[in-house]
Amino acid sequence: MSSRDAQRLADEKNLDLVKIAPAATPPVCKIMDYGKYRFEQAKREKEARKNQHVVELKEVRLGLNIDIADFNTKARHAIQFLKSGNKVKVSIRFRGREMGHPEIGRETMERFAVAVEEFATVERPAKMDGRHMLMFLAPKLPKPEKGEKPARDE
Repeated sequence: MSSRDAQRLADEKNLDLVKIAPAATPPVCKIMDYGKYRFEQAKREKEARKNQHVVELKEVRLGLNIDIADFNTKARHAIQFLKSGNKVKVSIRFRGREMGHPEIGRETMERFAVAVEEFATVERPAKMDGRHMLMFLAPKLPKPEKGEKPARDE
């Protein structure tokens, strides 16, 4: 049908003529209420945004000479962050003479990774960045049951 006839038909029904596939030959059009279509599309997008979880980056700061009780508290906090689906940045700040002993910081980071290994995978291993040593942890994905497909980020 010609575009003039289609436009006349749409006007008679008080609807809009919308090009669905303008690149096709001939162009494909549809008669619809475009305002209602846009409203429903916005509603679907809003619903989709409501159901998605935004992954945040939480930070846990350790000291070079951290005591076991403080270490366990920091590990518990990191586990809480990981369980809620957030990534965790673990950092140690080196002060003064501590800069001469990065191996102690690396040892503390490795101990921390072992403490949270049930809930996290090491995304980026411990690495010096100026006066800070940084390590990034990502939450472990739950293992799929037999017969299920593995979970994917979409």
